[in-house]
Amino acid sequence: MQDIPKKPARAGGRSARRTSREVTDFSMLPGLIRNLPLCEVMDDDQVYLIDDASMSILENVGIVFRDPIALEDWRKAGADVRGEVVYLDRGLVRELIKTIPSDFTYHARNPDRKVRLGGKHSMFIPMTGAPYLRDLDDVRRNPTLDDLAMFHKLAHMMPALHSSAHHIVEPYDHAISHRHLQITYSSMKYSDKTFMGMTTSPKNAEDVLDMCAILFGDTFIDSHPVVTGNCNANSPLVWDETMLGAMRAFNRRNQPVLCSPFVLGGANTPASVAPTVAQLNAEALSALAYTQVIRKGCPAIYGHYLATVSMKSGAPMAGTPEISLMNFMIGQMARFYDVPWRTSNTLGGAKTFDAQAGYESATTLSAVMHSGANYIWHSAGWNEAGMHCSVAKFIVDSEQCAMAYRMAEGPRWDDFEAGLAAIADVGPGGHYLGHPHTLENFERAFFMPDMFDNNSIEQWQAEGSVEITERALNKAHKLLREYQEPVLEAAKNEELLDYIARREREIPQADALNQTY
Repeated sequence: MQDIPKKPARAGGRSARRTSREVTDFSMLPGLIRNLPLCEVMDDDQVYLIDDASMSILENVGIVFRDPIALEDWRKAGADVRGEVVYLDRGLVRELIKTIPSDFTYHARNPDRKVRLGGKHSMFIPMTGAPYLRDLDDVRRNPTLDDLAMFHKLAHMMPALHSSAHHIVEPYDHAISHRHLQITYSSMKYSDKTFMGMTTSPKNAEDVLDMCAILFGDTFIDSHPVVTGNCNANSPLVWDETMLGAMRAFNRRNQPVLCSPFVLGGANTPASVAPTVAQLNAEALSALAYTQVIRKGCPAIYGHYLATVSMKSGAPMAGTPEISLMNFMIGQMARFYDVPWRTSNTLGGAKTFDAQAGYESATTLSAVMHSGANYIWHSAGWNEAGMHCSVAKFIVDSEQCAMAYRMAEGPRWDDFEAGLAAIADVGPGGHYLGHPHTLENFERAFFMPDMFDNNSIEQWQAEGSVEITERALNKAHKLLREYQEPVLEAAKNEELLDYIARREREIPQADALNQTY
């Protein structure tokens, strides 16, 4: 029997929209512009109270800078330096942090993927630092460089992720002393988004920045942020030589660092929320001020990592109410100083991608979105208190970030009049399913998550009773089949590989992690 040609679907019709849904869209969402009201749990007097307490800590308790270069820098800047303890006058601190830009733009090798940061402008970054992964078969094991490349590819394809980060997982098949080179290259090669740079030693940081200069040009990076470093304090009240040396490497070349106290509430801070924030704030301010001693006007980000410690076991916990409260408070303090700030997102302590992981991550995500955070790190994959990155959780977390992105945009008003007209058209007792307004707007009106199953139980059973971990792993397999590498310019790629080969010859494989040569 001869086939009867079908009438072509009209452009923009339902069949066209159905087809478009079947083709995965890897376009990165623009940097988020938040339009949600902020949750501010402190009044003005309490903000000033935290500020005064933090300044008093810096003036009277002091903070250790365990680094001779930093100590000499502080002497020249006018600080009171006694041995390794630096006492910072509040006037000096305020004068220094005033020169930190309140917002700036990250540039990527794909110019269309630049992202503004600060004020109402935010971005999502996947997790980093996992010594294990739960892989595409949900098996917990040691990662390899290929596993890291897989996560960089997934980060590249996730619309709500604005960065490929750096060592999402540790590549154990490479020497520790060489990993920073391979990690940086993987970040650059498999994604054309912005990325993070290793700060595991001052020399490693310099290597990262040399590679950035190859990719972007030395003159360009001197005036354009392209990479992010992270420098953790040794709470309470200590900055060490490794972190300070890496900070100098980044700041001297005008690249921002996250000035991040590492809070284990009740262990390395007081067992109380408000004093913990006062200590954390003092630690962050001392580092933010030092970035401006290194290079006035260099971008810098108020950072922290927040966990509370179980008083039963001493284990770090995620998703607790106190972590949410501290995020709200730190957001207020960062805005008080008019600097961009970083937080951690979708954290879980569960050993598998189970209900605990979901609850902890959702609680954290909700608080983060209402806290006004700018650099939203650890946004995909984090579980088991950061001990592993889960492929399944990475996929679902990324979609959760897209949902949070949509919520944070706020209500849309552009079709308000058309929607009201539809009410008049349909009238009492009707329905909107076939109305032109619905047909034109249904795809954008309500977020439709791929990873959540909202079918009837009969349909779910008929389709194999697939639960969310399996759905997410199936999605990961599909994405990796569809991945298309963003081509790196051949000359730059060759120069990067030559640099890596030379540095690997120069760096002994048996060197300890923190080289100082």
